[in-house]
Amino acid sequence: MVSKRILLKLSGEQLSGKFESGIDPEIATFLADEIKKVDHTQTELVIVIGGGNMVRGEEVAGHGIKRATADQMGMLSGLINSMAITDIFEAQDLKTRCLSNIFAQQVAESYSFRLAEKHLGRGRVVIVAGGIGRPYFTHDTAAVNIALELRCDIVLKATKFDGVYEKDPADFPDAKRYESLSFQEAVESPHVKVMDQAAMGLAMEQNMPVIIFDAMQPGNIASAIAGGPIGTKIS
Repeated sequence: MVSKRILLKLSGEQLSGKFESGIDPEIATFLADEIKKVDHTQTELVIVIGGGNMVRGEEVAGHGIKRATADQMGMLSGLINSMAITDIFEAQDLKTRCLSNIFAQQVAESYSFRLAEKHLGRGRVVIVAGGIGRPYFTHDTAAVNIALELRCDIVLKATKFDGVYEKDPADFPDAKRYESLSFQEAVESPHVKVMDQAAMGLAMEQNMPVIIFDAMQPGNIASAIAGGPIGTKIS
């Protein structure tokens, strides 16, 4: 019997790897190998992938581009990433299905929670693409929203750092990492910028725990899912 349902949020920037933009197949293959380490007899996995390696809606809005259009461009970037990761995962013998919240039936199945649950019940990794299909909502907010809709136990958000720090560890090598934070502390602290306020507020309102961690370290995804001391837990 499956005992856990996990949502893993990946950033588009991480997928670019050694390139300035686009998708580095080596990173995608590494992630497939890491997800294979998860005990899939006990865990169902949902993935949401951002689009920041191609288009970040908030940044391209303006100069004639409406914010709604810019956000739709960002959603399409997430869909492109999801299509690529689906193919690469399948090539690595990891059963995967891509469901889209954007109407794009030629390239992905349309998302519904019943279809997602059907695929999860058959042991497939489910990638939900296109955010929630509406502007002004980031992929982080979509990740929390989808995790709630699919009754996930926790959201794992991959970042370039191994957790939340009291200050930017890139600028301050002596920065201390938090093992855990309350939602209130995460929302109020000016140093906690790992998720946008809307995403964090929704997680707090619905009591959906979030773990901030580094997915690019071997074994971290499986360890985080197993409840190991990985990253920073916000709950």
